[in-house]
Parts: sequence; C-alpha cells; structure tokens
Amino acid sequence: MAATLNQEKLKSFIRDIPDFPKKGILFKDITPLLKDPEAFHTAVALLAERFSDSGVEQVVGIESRGFIFAAAVAYELKAGFIPVRKKGKLPSVTERISYQLEYGEDTLEIHQDSIEKGMRLLLIDDLLATGGTASAVCQLVKKMGGIVAGIGFLVELSFLQGRDKLKGFEPHALITF
Repeated sequence: MAATLNQEKLKSFIRDIPDFPKKGILFKDITPLLKDPEAFHTAVALLAERFSDSGVEQVVGIESRGFIFAAAVAYELKAGFIPVRKKGKLPSVTERISYQLEYGEDTLEIHQDSIEKGMRLLLIDDLLATGGTASAVCQLVKKMGGIVAGIGFLVELSFLQGRDKLKGFEPHALITF
C-alpha cells in the first residue's frame, strides 16, 4: 500500500493528554491515528517501506501498543511476527531480560524458540522515550543469536534522548516531538 499522507500530517493525529498517567506528564495519545484509516495505513506503509530492503525475516513487537504496528509491518514485509511481553504472559519456555526503569525494574520475555541464530529481525514499538525498553529488547535478541536489522517507532520524544541507549542501531521514527 502506498503512503498517502506525509509525516508532518501524521503528527497532527497525535493528541496531547496532560497529567496522564500522572500529574506533570504530557501523554502522546496515538489512538486518533489508529482510528483514522488513512493515517493508520500511511504509518504502517512508511514504517514498512523504510525497512523493505533490510532482509528482515521476523518483526519483533514490543508489548503492548508496539504489537499494533509490528504485526501490520510484518504483514507488509511478508515477515513473521514475534511478541515480546512482560514477565509471565507467554505460555512456553522463555528467555528474559530485566532492565532499569526510571523508578524500579521491569522484565521482558520472548519464547526461546522464536529466534534462530543469524536471523534478521526488525524491532517495532509505538514510542521511543528513554530507550530503556528498546535497548533491553536489542540485548535480548543479540543474546539469542539474532541480528537487529532495524528499529522503528511511530513516535520519538527526542527531548528524552532515547537514541543514546540505542547507539549502533540507527533507530527510525516517523514522528518526532
């Protein structure tokens, strides 16, 4: 599917929700973009187009909103889809990684049999903020023998400098704030 809106127009579909999930946070809400068929199709097409020549075999989606875009991009690229979930959400044997959050720690898991050595993977998430989650998933993929062929995001909050945690991976974001 050809992209019909430009990236600046896509930005207009992201709305600000002040004080969510807590006071002082300005939440970037992607649901208006998801609701609009042309905007959603364009976002998926642009993400897929960016990585169409990267030899991606599987697209890794990061829980939870990342699943929305990762599955659609995998479909466009004729690749498989691999979910990365929070601890205890996957039914089979998993590999896991724990990483530091701003306040505390979190753990992500992936099925042990989902990545083969040398497999080329594309990581997709909805938002690049501090980069901690994406960095942890990159480490997990590498630990399992996979190759991170690309990282894509719908939105990047550049003022949080998440790219700094993804050096060497050249993350791509459609929309930057």
